[in-house]
Amino acid sequence: MRILLVDDEIELTDPLSRLLTREGYTVDTAYDGTGGSELAQTGSYDLLILDWMLPGKTGLEICQELRRQGKTTPVLFLTAKDTLDDRVEGLDAGADDYLVKPFELRELLARVRALLRRSGSQSYEITTGRLTVGDLELDYENQIAYRQGRIIELSQKESQLLQYFMEHAGQLLTHSQILQSLWQDSEQPSSNVIAALIRLLRRKIEVGRETTLIHTVYGKGYRFGPASVD
Repeated sequence: MRILLVDDEIELTDPLSRLLTREGYTVDTAYDGTGGSELAQTGSYDLLILDWMLPGKTGLEICQELRRQGKTTPVLFLTAKDTLDDRVEGLDAGADDYLVKPFELRELLARVRALLRRSGSQSYEITTGRLTVGDLELDYENQIAYRQGRIIELSQKESQLLQYFMEHAGQLLTHSQILQSLWQDSEQPSSNVIAALIRLLRRKIEVGRETTLIHTVYGKGYRFGPASVD
């Protein structure tokens, strides 16, 4: 999934771009409205994150231009403007959501996921039976994964575990949540079984210098994705 991030505050834009990249998104950045508008017009994006006040052209103007052209790419505004009139103006211009600075990064990531789900631009496509996070792709109907040209054959439980991880990428998953997902109404094994299953899965999907995807959050559970945010 591709995201365009346009904000002239470099101290915010660069760390936010790195965070979104770690979450598995492809991120393009611009630091002024003119450059941001050009990228928005020429690039194929699943989401635009726009600062309201930008040099050259405002985020509001970028959004209005896109909507006049019939483009429906979701737009999330980042802004210090927090009055009711400001929010109404932004939504009337065609914005899909609105986040007031300063904000918690967890909330921004949740808004991003919600907008992508709403627009259908998810990290997986149910009808094709495939999931993609970073450079890893899972064909869960056939229990096969692909990474950097490798074909990875999986057992049924390994495939189920990887599917659960990929569907909840970036989220902290506890042992009990994983057990409930994989065994549901059947008798659940001990948490040691989960640890053993994860070791087996790691050996298959993380080979050599490939980026670590399964991160242990000690005392809590696991988080899946190109990098841990803890």
